Amino acid sequence: MPKETLSSLSGRIFDVAVIGAGINGCSAAQQLAARGYSVLLVDKSDFASASSSRSTRLIHCGLRYLAPGGSMWDLVLSPKKLATALRMTRQAMVARSEFVATSVARTRTIKFGFPLYRDGIHKPWQLDLAFKVLKTLGPVDPPLDYRRLSAAEARQVPMYARLRDQEKLLGVAMFREYQFDWAERVGIDMAMDAQRMGAVVRNYTPVTGLVRAGDGYAVTLADALDKAQAPVTVNAKTILNTAGIWIDKVNGLTGQKVGRRIFGTKGAHIVLRLPEGFQDYGVISLNSEGTEPVYLVPWRQGLHYMGVTETVYEGDIDDIKADDVDIDWLLHEFNHLLPGLNKTRADVLYSWAGVRPLTYDPAFPKGARLRLTHDLSEEGLPGVFAMTAGPVTTHRSGGIELADRIAGRIKPSGTPQTIDCAPRKFPEHPASPALLNHYPQIKLSDLRHAAETEQPANLVDLMFARVGAGWTETQGREAARKAAETVADIMGWDEARIAKEADAYVAYLAHRHRRPSAA
Repeated sequence: MPKETLSSLSGRIFDVAVIGAGINGCSAAQQLAARGYSVLLVDKSDFASASSSRSTRLIHCGLRYLAPGGSMWDLVLSPKKLATALRMTRQAMVARSEFVATSVARTRTIKFGFPLYRDGIHKPWQLDLAFKVLKTLGPVDPPLDYRRLSAAEARQVPMYARLRDQEKLLGVAMFREYQFDWAERVGIDMAMDAQRMGAVVRNYTPVTGLVRAGDGYAVTLADALDKAQAPVTVNAKTILNTAGIWIDKVNGLTGQKVGRRIFGTKGAHIVLRLPEGFQDYGVISLNSEGTEPVYLVPWRQGLHYMGVTETVYEGDIDDIKADDVDIDWLLHEFNHLLPGLNKTRADVLYSWAGVRPLTYDPAFPKGARLRLTHDLSEEGLPGVFAMTAGPVTTHRSGGIELADRIAGRIKPSGTPQTIDCAPRKFPEHPASPALLNHYPQIKLSDLRHAAETEQPANLVDLMFARVGAGWTETQGREAARKAAETVADIMGWDEARIAKEADAYVAYLAHRHRRPSAA
């Protein structure tokens, strides 16, 4: 379905304007459209291209909430922390079940192991108890497949045979985990389904004004791709601010004195190739200081990625990348976890980083992780809601929660429709050549279909969010020009623009997915 022109929106009235098309905003738009609301979904960049695309990509079972950094007794002795952990664990388990049941094509199954040491913070019985809690709080399917390997059994697994301090290893708690493959594609699936149900969906459409107008709001929109296009104003009865790390900036457009809502922490990852036999196995453990979880996660083509940093971020939120400090810390943690492999900067294939839009709370030095929907009525903005700390895992329940808030305020102007949670499939073209020799799943026909129907503005949008070539071993850099040529007639690119897009894509990889400086 073609993208509606900005000028055609001038003066339109919507039940809801969703500002921010990350994975939670896309979910909310889809849920609202299905309930019969007239919906406008806009983002200043591409769909799900910020924090949603930069996470660790795990469909968490919720273990991290029950086994955080520090002792589990920290939870037991704090009723408030325990209640929060149990609530988030329940949300994660339900989300895991629902997503795998309806969108298994967007997931990968992985085997995770939690090493248990004689002198470790977490004891074997504590992991046994944690998984009993997970089973109690969550649905039966899909199963967790939890079993605790003895040290001798763990050594039969090539990856776990290389874990540190083998003489202290009591065993490995193994379980089944799922991974988004890939999260921004999930966001696009939902945005396109919302559009199918009548929502107006536009990327690269920044909101430049947001003021009270009668019983609703006047929302001024610009076109980031066409500076000559005059801004237009639409009216919305209610507003959902799902702008993630930009939430406070959007609130600031209103002219009201709205309190701070966002606290950002940076999460960086590095991609490595590990020895044969390590594929499909991962590790969740505590960092070398025992304060935060770290993850070694299997990925496509036998690769792994190591994450994740947890540092307060005060830099440019429009230019987030892993720096050498982040990468060196991750290499240190990798080599602490699996000594003997001796990974160095030269082994890093690429990196990525994002900033978590956590909830600002002075009581939490690194932000509060509990997902909250803020009603801004008491701050002079009736009918405006903002969601903070909405993890990728629970995006569906997040969308439902936001839709429920709107339903509590206004009735839909249209009729309900049937939501479609199934992943969008590219049309079958068996004769279409593959884009990449080493990853034949991506066809040139996929690029063309995405260019025609999914609002990409450039080659980065196509290669990452639409077809996922950017998440392969080479990130598709060798096929950048071929990809640009494939869609040139659809995108209206001449020879000069083809060259520009290919060069811009390679430059984007070097900047946002940078390899570390030479040691």
